[in-house]
Amino acid sequence: MTAEPDLRRQPLDTAHQPFEAVRPPLGASPLDASPRPVDPAALTVLSLPMHDPRVRPLLDELAVEYDTRYGDLFGREGAAEELNRYPAEEFAGPDGALLVIQENGESIAGGAFRRYDDATAELKRIWTHSAHRRRGLARVVLAELEALAARRGYSRLYLTTGPRQPEAKYLYLATGYQPQFDLDADPETIKFLAFTKELSGHPQN
Repeated sequence: MTAEPDLRRQPLDTAHQPFEAVRPPLGASPLDASPRPVDPAALTVLSLPMHDPRVRPLLDELAVEYDTRYGDLFGREGAAEELNRYPAEEFAGPDGALLVIQENGESIAGGAFRRYDDATAELKRIWTHSAHRRRGLARVVLAELEALAARRGYSRLYLTTGPRQPEAKYLYLATGYQPQFDLDADPETIKFLAFTKELSGHPQN
């Protein structure tokens, strides 16, 4: 399988994307260093196959995060099962894609989508490197995936996140995704929190 070109341009219209609010950790002094703001000119967006070594940081950290947060809920093999649930070909064009954002040659964020149905792309593997969180990179990833999915002809997005990732839930709510579950319910009783978003406002080819 060949990669799509190493891509495209600097991130899509980031000047108009509201970045995640930055605040110091609880108990931190106001003098503590804050995360560096994102400089769109310093970012490169790559469309890569799953086996590319530049994707490995994404997969490695996702495995650690899944095991840390969900090991007691889904079992010790839960992370491996989730990361291997879909064949790599499902995240390749034209129906899918896997994007990695690099800064100074380092993979710092990424995400993917696959075909869910004829009109819907399912977002997967949304990730920000642990050393680069609270910089607004997740919003950049979402904007890139949404724009590419629209160009591929999709009109709707679907995704799920786990019950122990409140930061992900609030990110999706803040970026226009509609919850398909009761927001007042205990997330642990739902397990998989589903969201959808219409892409009718994006240009399509």
